Amino acid sequence: MTQLPDLLPALPEIFLALGALVLLMIGVFGGNRVSPLVNGMAMGLIAATALFVLPFGAKNGVTFSGSFILDDYAYYLKLVILVGSFFAIAMSWAYAKSQAFDKFEYPVLIVLATLGMLLMVSAHDMIALYLGLELQSFALYVVAAINRDSVRSTESGLKYFVLGSLSSGMLLYGMSLVYGFTGQIGLPEIAAHLHENGASIGLVIGLVFVLAGLAFKISAVPFHMWTPDVYEGAPTPVTAFLAAAPKVAAMGMLVRVVIDGFQPVTHDWQQVIVFVAIASMGLGAFAAIGQTNIKRLMAYSSISHMGYALVGLAAGTEGGVQGVLFYMTAYLAMTLGVFACILGMRRKDGMVEEIEDLAGLSRTNLSMAILLAILMFSLAGIPPFIGFFAKWYVFSAAVEAGLYPLAIIGVVLSVVGAYYYLRVIKVMFFDEPKEAFEKMPVELRVVLGLSGLVVIFFWAMPSAFIQGAATAAGSLF
Repeated sequence: MTQLPDLLPALPEIFLALGALVLLMIGVFGGNRVSPLVNGMAMGLIAATALFVLPFGAKNGVTFSGSFILDDYAYYLKLVILVGSFFAIAMSWAYAKSQAFDKFEYPVLIVLATLGMLLMVSAHDMIALYLGLELQSFALYVVAAINRDSVRSTESGLKYFVLGSLSSGMLLYGMSLVYGFTGQIGLPEIAAHLHENGASIGLVIGLVFVLAGLAFKISAVPFHMWTPDVYEGAPTPVTAFLAAAPKVAAMGMLVRVVIDGFQPVTHDWQQVIVFVAIASMGLGAFAAIGQTNIKRLMAYSSISHMGYALVGLAAGTEGGVQGVLFYMTAYLAMTLGVFACILGMRRKDGMVEEIEDLAGLSRTNLSMAILLAILMFSLAGIPPFIGFFAKWYVFSAAVEAGLYPLAIIGVVLSVVGAYYYLRVIKVMFFDEPKEAFEKMPVELRVVLGLSGLVVIFFWAMPSAFIQGAATAAGSLF
């Protein structure tokens, strides 16, 4: 008699999957008129899933023959991902009403993408990793092109799909090489094989292809080319989602793969990570300077921030992984706040996206201008905001690992990148005011306020984030 697996570690994912099917059926039979109901139920479903995850470390375990692991690392990332998805749906409400975006498919696809992300950070072998990644990716391809009446949205979805398919092919090719040279698909088994036998040239080539496929998912250079066009072309609530939770999940998956699976050959993957980190920080810093569209600016900003997070991973230490986890948490808080402001850039004749449309905001909406300025200071890494401490942790980990040139380059490029954040502040406070924006909807004000609280007052309550990241990082070592 076949023994059924103990499914308790996968309970949040099972609950989310069943909930997504229920939401889909409600939407199919009710049509777009039930979109507000589906939106609200999707938020409730994600919040309920977070309750399954909240007992931090209470249900650690492995299931599905070792393919799925639930440890403190997965707990931490799942909570961050669920928070990002919850607020991404919340921020779409006002946009849906004003821009004829009230499609029931959107929240269902967000829930399915979230399910894929939860699977990604718990995947403990290469097949489970690929399944989680593709579930997330297919949902994101559709939401990027969900506004079928917009040529820009359709084009961005097509670009994302084509380039995403290419990256998936590279990832699968790398996985097949790793399997061919080790005979293993499980990350612990691959690590054990490498510890005993070392890395052959073929396996290193496979590892490079795996890293290339994963680098696409975090939009790291040189696999970043989709990011500016997709960010600009997709509907703004979709861009807000793309910029937040999926980046956290992809970075979490990358960290687990290299630490759990390839730690015995740290020197081989460390060189690749260092190059990608420097290239991402550099391109993000310089390419954003000439941008006039704020969504494209945030696209290049996200590329540079993924580079900063990779500085912590390049250290290959427990402190480095802790820095990466804290950095991604801080990045999520800052990004959600900025996109709440971008979604609030609405006048009587519709949404605007140009940086110059923020001109004189301090004289038409002072509170929004102050909070957006604080978020920009934090993204630039200026103390005492959370962005400064995030960079401090990853650069400190690099210094402790002896990667002095990488840390110095990171600090210099951080100074260069500060220019385009400060330019936004200059436009808001010193340029002649333009027509005032419409009153910001309640849900956007709530997201902006919560983001501002975390960014401004992190220094008063650091242990909640730092200790959680330390506990999560410790479970990988």
